[in-house]
Amino acid sequence: MSKAIDVDGYIARLVADGVVQSELSPVLSGLTKATRVLAKIVSSGAGKGDLATKLKGNNGSGDAPTKLDVLSNEIVMSRLSEAPVAWVASEECERSVQIVAGAPLSVAIDPLDGSSNIETNAPVGTIFSIVRTSPCGDSDATFLQPGSGQVAAGFVVYGPQCSLVLSVGRGTAAFTLDPDLGSFVLTSESMFVSEIAREFAINASNARHWSPAIRNYVEDCVAGVDGPRGRDFNMRWIASLVAEAERILVRSGVYLYPHDSRTGYEHGRLRLIYEANPIAFLIEQAGGAATDGVQRVLDLKPQHIHQKVPLVFGSRGEVELIARYVRELEGRSQPHQLFSDRGLLRH
Repeated sequence: MSKAIDVDGYIARLVADGVVQSELSPVLSGLTKATRVLAKIVSSGAGKGDLATKLKGNNGSGDAPTKLDVLSNEIVMSRLSEAPVAWVASEECERSVQIVAGAPLSVAIDPLDGSSNIETNAPVGTIFSIVRTSPCGDSDATFLQPGSGQVAAGFVVYGPQCSLVLSVGRGTAAFTLDPDLGSFVLTSESMFVSEIAREFAINASNARHWSPAIRNYVEDCVAGVDGPRGRDFNMRWIASLVAEAERILVRSGVYLYPHDSRTGYEHGRLRLIYEANPIAFLIEQAGGAATDGVQRVLDLKPQHIHQKVPLVFGSRGEVELIARYVRELEGRSQPHQLFSDRGLLRH
């Protein structure tokens, strides 16, 4: 029986093969150490009760944090302080935090994505993006660049099993936390998102706020085999970005969190730098696609570290079809009557 490969061994092998540079290893090690601590806290139930209490005021992204959000950020910052990291941009901090001046790599992170799920025992996670520090050493120059420049990205899901999904730009790999070994063990070296989807994920309770394009796309999927798509779809909505992404990486599908007419949602809701970019990187490396509805996410140039965007990702064929809906139905200042109450594919 072959010996299990943990994430440190996986990265060491890539370094030896010249695929990645050696400075990536201690950064990923710091991140996985932090997530192992968080996994223990979440699985022990310590995230409930007092730690699930919302605090007064808002975090850097404008949301009300819980005590566990704050604790998660402290754990991440502590572990990354031991690594060659120049800057950390966190959802919990209004501004980037400098760790080691002149260090070659910097990290953008959502320390605990979906913390509102803690009380209901639904999946929560950590999402991270690793980029090269700008030669000038400035935090804005480092983080305000298109996501295509990411060195690595990943997320951890604290669910029935604790899993890590990681890419260093050579495909997308999956790891599972082995509680006996105390490390993330490689379980899939090449995750793949099929071009064809039979599942879509969206929060249908917001249907009245959607644009005509999104409304018509969903209606066409719901119509199933009797509608213009000619096949049945299942709808999923876990309300956990990391859990949705892992499901799509395992069995394909498409996820939509579009902009809508509600105040604060006009430009989307997910953060470009530490949510959309890393997820898009992982999905693309697995053969899928990710857009803001039309434009490739990894081509977007951020304007500030907490910028929000719409996000559509998953099976390439489905993502491209959604972009067609958006272009046809929202690409005019006054949509043609043909598209005002009929789906793109309807006859």
